[in-house]
Amino acid sequence: MTDLPSYVLERTFAAPRALVWRAWTDPQLLSRWYGPNVETIIHRLDVRPGGLWLNEMRMGGRSSYQRTQFTEVAAPERLVCLMANADARWNIAPNPMMPDWPRILLTTVTFEEERSQTRMRLTWTPHEASEAEIACFAAAMDNMGKGWGAGMKLLEELLTELKAAN
Repeated sequence: MTDLPSYVLERTFAAPRALVWRAWTDPQLLSRWYGPNVETIIHRLDVRPGGLWLNEMRMGGRSSYQRTQFTEVAAPERLVCLMANADARWNIAPNPMMPDWPRILLTTVTFEEERSQTRMRLTWTPHEASEAEIACFAAAMDNMGKGWGAGMKLLEELLTELKAAN
């Protein structure tokens, strides 16, 4: 077995780790930055091992759905989850726009506090994926920074707003 491709995103935020953690685990905050340029509706966010995050993203009168199951939660240091596209009943389903996209992505997010800043590292890796899914993921890696980058910009703005309110 060859090594699986992994997308890695690292950002440092001028905010304490507890605040960055809260932005990832509070549904009112998460919906403000996750899924940039769409309406994000969080139907459930149960941040515990085995808990589910059911997320709907509405754009142009259509919805896409994501079903995420947390496998490890170590507040405020680490989140590990299995992220998947879903149908409207929250069953894992292929991506309608990219049929070879991995059905499940192993997602690990770590939060390290460095003085008054937080270094966040997100890793995305295909999970139990076919060769076609692995190839699709690898081919798309160069463009993944666009969506995640836009979300990180919104997250940075949200953290600045939250810090000012405290």
